[in-house]
Amino acid sequence: MPSRDATTHWEGGLQDGKGIVTLDSSNAGQFEVSFPTRAGNPDGQTSPEELIAAAHSSCLAMNLSGVLGANDLTAQSIDVSAEVTLGPEAGGGFKISGIAITLRAKVDGVTADKFAELAETAEKTCPVSKALSGTTITLDAALES
Repeated sequence: MPSRDATTHWEGGLQDGKGIVTLDSSNAGQFEVSFPTRAGNPDGQTSPEELIAAAHSSCLAMNLSGVLGANDLTAQSIDVSAEVTLGPEAGGGFKISGIAITLRAKVDGVTADKFAELAETAEKTCPVSKALSGTTITLDAALES
């Protein structure tokens, strides 16, 4: 499998500095980052937490599609949101303190209980979930009609 890369150019100190994140592999864009917007109002800038949320939600949507397919099911739609929280770390500094995932899908031919089981399997086997295994991840998964 290929690797993907991004780079960040930073200038200045933590509180008064700023950076530009470039998505190099896809060339999908450049995004401004700064600590004040990371820890407060985003003011149109992204953050590492938002980028992790994007990675997690897209990975889980793909993985659920694969888990469903392995069970001879196909989703009409899958919607995943991930809310990544930055919090203080004991002893100083910060850490990703939690990730709350909300997953909704339209899937014919599956019970709510079986879907919950498959969604849980998809979350546990998602490569991004595995990479973030040291963080508390909650999953709210449900079928939509």
